[in-house]
Parts: sequence; C-alpha cells; structure tokens
Amino acid sequence: MTATPTPRVTIKDVAARAGVSKGAVSLAFNRKPGLSEATRERIFRAARELGWAPSLTARTLAGSRVDVVGLAVCRPARMLGLEPWYMEFVSGVESVLAEHSCSLLLRLVRSLDEEVGVQEGWWRGRQVGGSILVDFRADDPRMGLVQRLGLPAVAVGHPSLTGGLTSVWTDDASAVTEAVRYLAALGHRRIARVGGAADLGHTSIRTAAFDEAAGSLALAGAWQVATDFSGDAGARATRSLLAAAPPDRPTAIVYDNDIMAVAGLSVAAEMGLRVPQDVSLLAWDDSQLCRLTHPTLSAMSHDVHGFGAEVARTLFSVIAGGEGVVSHPVPTPVLTPRGSTAPPKV
Repeated sequence: MTATPTPRVTIKDVAARAGVSKGAVSLAFNRKPGLSEATRERIFRAARELGWAPSLTARTLAGSRVDVVGLAVCRPARMLGLEPWYMEFVSGVESVLAEHSCSLLLRLVRSLDEEVGVQEGWWRGRQVGGSILVDFRADDPRMGLVQRLGLPAVAVGHPSLTGGLTSVWTDDASAVTEAVRYLAALGHRRIARVGGAADLGHTSIRTAAFDEAAGSLALAGAWQVATDFSGDAGARATRSLLAAAPPDRPTAIVYDNDIMAVAGLSVAAEMGLRVPQDVSLLAWDDSQLCRLTHPTLSAMSHDVHGFGAEVARTLFSVIAGGEGVVSHPVPTPVLTPRGSTAPPKV
C-alpha cells in the first residue's frame, strides 16, 4: 500500500494560521515595515508551529541577496578573545565575505541546545543566508536541524562527525601521528599530550590517533590529559605531568593549542626545568605567540586564515546550489621545528 505524502506547508497556510494575508507574511520575513511587533511575532510563531521557512530558491527569484552569514560558537567570551585560532579563522571568513559585501553575524552560546534555537531563529527570521557550524560532537543535533530547515550550511569538521553535511576539515589524525613520530625520532620515549575538551569530535580524533601512534612506537610512557583549551588548564595539566620524578615524567609534551603550550613553557621554567634540555614542547597551531616565546615553540603549522577563507567560499557554493554534499579536506598541518624541541637529555 502506497503511503499518502504529507501535504507541503505553504505561505498561505502560515497566513491562515496567523490570521493575516500572504503579503503580511512576506513583510515579516523580509523584515520590512508595515507590521506591528505583535503581528510579526504571531507570524513567526505560526511558521514555527507549521515547520515552514521561506525557501532559498524563492528568495533568489525575488531578487534578494545573501548579505549575512551566521556563526555561533560555544565558548566563553573571554576565552574566545584570547584564542588566536578563532581570530585567524574569523579573519579568513571575513576576507571572503567582504568580496561579497556580506557581513558575519557572530553569536556566543552556552550549549548546543542554545545554538539550535539560535540557528533556527536566524533562519526562520531570515537574518542569515547560511551558517558556518563549528566544534562538532557525537550525535550533534545541528545535523538534523540543518536537514529539517533546509538551512544552507558548511560544517567545519571531519566527515565522520558531520553526518553528510558539506564539510571542510583538516586531517587531525595524520598531524598527531606526525608529531608523535617526530618526537620519537628525536629519541623521546615518554611523551604526553595536553588535549582539548573531551566531548569535542576533533579532540576524540586526536586522542585516538595519539594512542595508536604511541602503541605502534611502543613508547615507554604515554599520557593524555583533557582540558578546556585555556592557559590556566594547560598550566595545571603541565604542572601535574612534570611533578613526577624521572623516569615517570614525560620528556616531551604535545599541546592542542598554542595558548596551553605557552602556559606550559612558563610552568617548566617555574619548576626549574629547561626547555628543550629537560622537556620538549610542541604546540598545535602556529600563531605569533609561538614565535615570541623564548625559546620559540615548535608547532604543527597550518594556514588558519586560508582555512577560514575556504570555509566561506564553500558556504557560498552551497548557498548557490553548487556541488551539494562534499567532503573537502584542506592541507594537513605541517610540523615546524623550533627551539622548544630537541633530543632528550641522556
């Protein structure tokens, strides 16, 4: 027996539910004058109840253009301001948006549930033409949201995390493996990693890659500590790792960002340990911070600005109905040795 298809909700249905004309619905979603706030909210509420949103095709045919892109980030505001990676990423995104005379709508949220509400409000309220989604987790609710709303979006994350959404990503696993093998080639047999938030998908990928690399090299010791990416957490993790006496102390530490690596460098000095003679340090991301320390920090380097620009270009392709679902890797971070890594002291 063939199932009867569910009738498609139209602008006429929204108008009927809200008790207004179709023209009033159009005014509300185009953010044009002529309606009271109470009427506008009643229209939006009717649209939410019916699960209706204006289609991108309809907007294009009407001659409207994409002039705002959304980006919600689940990080504390103070920490985001100190995070070089996000500053570089956003600058890369903005460089492409400027070419399109388009603005970035940035919102800090406290949880994924809050972001789901924000993204839905942006799309239903026609505040954005598309969104950039970051920091994916297991069973991420944003995948279903994008599919349900028809929201044009690009996921910043490995395809294994993003549920078939168009994604732009770096090969974190290969980069972690290269870092561990490099330190092992220098002669380090006790290597630690100070990682990011355990619930983030890319942290899980790095964690698994570190375990696999350490196992394949039969290291004498391998430690991993999860943090929140902050300098304070990186300092605490470093202090804990270096408090042990040899041979139970790592001779090399890999950090998941540059802020924690710089904090780790300070802790080593505080504890009377020399870098790299007593302990080698390797940062993820190669910001200006890594080149201003003494000694300068070895790092896994990649073009974060270019990465952000590629994400923005991919989003415009999705909005234009380009390639559809794609998985787009960018170049893997490359190891840049500097003064903070050396063979372990014999």
